[in-house]
Amino acid sequence: MEDRLFTRPMMTDTNSIGIPNSSPVSDQIKPEFTPRPIVSIGAGGIVHDAHLPAYRKAGFPSAAIIDPDFGKADALAAQFAVPKVFATISEALPQLPSECIFDVAVPASAILKVLPQLPDGAAVLIQKPMGETLAEAVAIERLCREKGLTAAVNFQLRWAPVMQAARQYALAGLLGDVHEMEVHVSVFMPWDLWSFMATIPRLEILYHSIHYIDLVRAWFGNPKKVLAKTVRNPLTPALAATRSVIILEYDDWKRVSISANHAHYYAETQRSQVTWEGTEGALEAIMGVNLDYPKGKPDRLRYARRGGEWETVPTEGNWFPDAFVGSMGALQAYVCGASTELPTRVSDALDTMRTVEAAYLSSQMDGQPLPEIA
Repeated sequence: MEDRLFTRPMMTDTNSIGIPNSSPVSDQIKPEFTPRPIVSIGAGGIVHDAHLPAYRKAGFPSAAIIDPDFGKADALAAQFAVPKVFATISEALPQLPSECIFDVAVPASAILKVLPQLPDGAAVLIQKPMGETLAEAVAIERLCREKGLTAAVNFQLRWAPVMQAARQYALAGLLGDVHEMEVHVSVFMPWDLWSFMATIPRLEILYHSIHYIDLVRAWFGNPKKVLAKTVRNPLTPALAATRSVIILEYDDWKRVSISANHAHYYAETQRSQVTWEGTEGALEAIMGVNLDYPKGKPDRLRYARRGGEWETVPTEGNWFPDAFVGSMGALQAYVCGASTELPTRVSDALDTMRTVEAAYLSSQMDGQPLPEIA
């Protein structure tokens, strides 16, 4: 399950306790190929906040933006110097470069409406989640095969600089045998920023903890079982569940858990972190984007040898926008022939959606009542 794209080999120089320095993100993302122009389908907040800033930083050319709200798309294009704007895909297709990558950043419910409009054989990066249900995910994967699309899903957290550095440490053996991975997110999330989320039946796991599920899969593969409970919040009674606890079962030696509470209003005690523990050391990654969202705070990474002191690992860049360079860059490298691997291809992303579905099913059906006493 190793992600080698956009990571350099471990450097030989070390800091004061002998930990290999992680290469800054600016060194990780320099492509060894000529990138294809990108056509953004959708002009929403995630495109403004992450997609286009990441592509500009990486030097990936943006050719066009397509959105029914032409005014919004035009303003976004002006801000990022994107040369063409269209209201519809059919209008755009005759005027697009022959080899481009379609960056589909639309609500999950719209993916199956967009993909049939794209040319057969096209390269496509699909914004997560891969549909709103497992049935939709299966239909998306099947449609991509039928149309011959080279398609990946934008599960980008695994490419965040702190996550890439953490992976390097594990691959270098500095953690030993990793037996513990815990995600703890306790923050305030302003869900009203996304109007479509007001009425959807699945919220927290499908649109947020899915990132952590995919990250866990990048480390350990598919779990054997999933135990979960997702619940609503009385302070946001109109929304679906926004708080979850998920346990992913691998073997008798690994403990893997995700705890997410998006209604923690108390800034001083908010948390947004991933921790790994192994037989030789531990890592702690802070995901700053969740803290004071959408402004966010810096990501950080710390390492400790077993029995030793914590020390900061030098990294450069944040989940937003830098991880989006990795997800698009992986697809670029694959279609340009610079890589034979496409880590979040739709067939692999389908397993992330299967894990999400297992979490929802567990929340509905699992749980053991207290035994009666005779």
